Amino acid sequence: MRIGDPDAMFTETLSQAVDRLTAHGYTDDFRAEPSGMRAVVAGILYRPESLVIEEVVRFEGISDPADEAIVLALHCKEDGIKGTYTVPFGPGMGALDAEMMRRLRDMTRRD
Repeated sequence: MRIGDPDAMFTETLSQAVDRLTAHGYTDDFRAEPSGMRAVVAGILYRPESLVIEEVVRFEGISDPADEAIVLALHCKEDGIKGTYTVPFGPGMGALDAEMMRRLRDMTRRD
């Protein structure tokens, strides 16, 4: 399900996905640090386990797997902060981003 546009069946660019999520309250930007996930605007460092993935938007390169990226809509239920986390996906993902991805809680999965 896409936040703010559940029936959309169009291809959006990475910047369009970030703009759409920002318009729906995901206004901070997260980045991986050795100690956790930093909400850049708020200046708060979170344990990845305290953040919930509410949407995953994946972008695939047309001919180059190195062009893959994902945008995550993250939400901390404890204090309400929402933001996006954009990372390379596949072979371009660094070890720190891979570790944070492993530790985030994905609420979009239906196990």
